[in-house]
Amino acid sequence: MSFRISVSGSAADAVRRIVPTLVDDLVASGITALEPALWGPEAEDEAGKRLGWTESVAISRPLVAEIYALRDTLRAAGVSHIALAGMGGSSLAPEVITNTAGASLTVLDATDPGQVLAALTDHLDSTALVVSSKSGSTVETDSQRRVFERAFIAAGIDPAERIIVVTDPGSPLEASAREAGYRVFNADPNVGGRYSALTAFGLVPSGLAGVDIGELLDEADAISLALAVDTLDNPGLVLGAAIAAALPRRDKLAIVSDGTHIVGFADWVEQLIAESTGKLGTGILPVVLDIDAPELAANLPDVQLVRVVADAGHDIFVDHDGADEIRVSGTLGAQFLVWEYATVVAGRLLGINPFDQPDVESAKIATRGLLDERPAPEPAAFLSDGIEVRGTPHVIGAASDLASAIDALLEELGPDGYVAVQAYVNRLALPELAGIRSRLATLSKRPVTFGWGPRFLHSTGQFHKGGTPTGVFLQILATPTEDLDIPERPFTFGELIQAQASGDASVLAAQGRPVLTLTLTSPEANVATLFRALD
Repeated sequence: MSFRISVSGSAADAVRRIVPTLVDDLVASGITALEPALWGPEAEDEAGKRLGWTESVAISRPLVAEIYALRDTLRAAGVSHIALAGMGGSSLAPEVITNTAGASLTVLDATDPGQVLAALTDHLDSTALVVSSKSGSTVETDSQRRVFERAFIAAGIDPAERIIVVTDPGSPLEASAREAGYRVFNADPNVGGRYSALTAFGLVPSGLAGVDIGELLDEADAISLALAVDTLDNPGLVLGAAIAAALPRRDKLAIVSDGTHIVGFADWVEQLIAESTGKLGTGILPVVLDIDAPELAANLPDVQLVRVVADAGHDIFVDHDGADEIRVSGTLGAQFLVWEYATVVAGRLLGINPFDQPDVESAKIATRGLLDERPAPEPAAFLSDGIEVRGTPHVIGAASDLASAIDALLEELGPDGYVAVQAYVNRLALPELAGIRSRLATLSKRPVTFGWGPRFLHSTGQFHKGGTPTGVFLQILATPTEDLDIPERPFTFGELIQAQASGDASVLAAQGRPVLTLTLTSPEANVATLFRALD
């Protein structure tokens, strides 16, 4: 089998209790048969339009030859570098696919002006840009496309020779792209973004970058029959029960890459599970852990540990007496498909619709309002060692410096809470900032997530607002050293990323979530200051 899973402890008990009922209810065959009633009447309409991912292998096969042919054409024209403008499901799957295959792909899922400028100046003369947006109206992707078009024209390059579009049929992006003469790949409209790894959204940028996408589909195909049948060893049913049905309830899923050949898989799983399950005050929050970090969170009673390993041993192994963890291994294509099945199974067990994202839109609405009005920035409560400090009243009310503000935020943590770090900065310039996660985990003794903004808004952002209401939020912004205008738009990238951070903070605050916002005025020096405050 191309996928193996070992479950032990409370996860094994969940499998023993739950999987027989799932088999009796014909859940696996129902998913494969595109049965929308599996998630209840309120989800039936949405589910009826979002189960196409179960057929992705067959539907995507004809795309392979088209993608390879375009790759050859681009290479013959001197294109040796592929960049991708996309957010959420449009970028996370291609990122893990290309990283695992060792193929070069510049993923631009950012609005920080410095990061956008870096992508624009990275071998533009030999670059082709894939613009991926399911809706065709994603503000980040639209803005990135506009500046690339301008840069190509300024360099004497016809954008129609260098821009490839992936979008749903009938979207505004499809219409404008065809009018401009761009090559367009239509994606399956019956697949939601986070389930689109094996569709045009995952395959076009990966294939153009040099990945053997035919092999990826073969890997998924090899597990598809096992996922479609109603048996006790169906890996999708086993994994879905293990992550969603343990007793006592575990609403956090700590994911560790432990020897697997797959690079960055946990970041893809994070979006899939968080955005699919985090709603109606419940859900499962993935927490991506470092294998070599001193993690306290993995030993907490509300956290289920998953290890993505090189070899999980038996195809399906349930050990009621073993350590309390889940171990999975397998090819990348198989992992994609199994986790998609497991996630919708988890949705059924949690009583939610795994195909919608009702709370993602709230941050978008707040962002659009700020971009329309562009009010003056909220004054900082105070300045501490070059870091501007803002936040909700309970967090900064008694704070006088950086350390006391952090302490005040962590004091808002309950016994089952978590800390979410939201870094709206240039991740190419400040990669070390990700080290804040392990420091905060040690300090708070609670699970800590870390997301680069605004990409997490298309991922864990749904859980933050719609999931279990136990999070506290640390926003980190940076004063840009340079800004970048967006053609035919009344705002810049610097204004866009500021509006995205402020908009999300306002929505979180309106829901009673504690928020601490730190703006680094001298980013490199301020990161060291921030780490000292935590240490």
